[in-house]
Amino acid sequence: MSAELLAIIVCPACHGELALAEADRPELVCQGCGLAYPVRDGIPVLLVDEARSTR
Repeated sequence: MSAELLAIIVCPACHGELALAEADRPELVCQGCGLAYPVRDGIPVLLVDEARSTR
């Protein structure tokens, strides 16, 4: 995932900053509300219904 893309996208739930985490599978984790959005085939799925809570 490009740094340019990470710089402009935000969490759709709270508009917080997203950080790339690659544990078992890549995902974008919101630094504000803690939702983790999956990245499938290099494309972030920024749907609140698809996110999981990390808290």
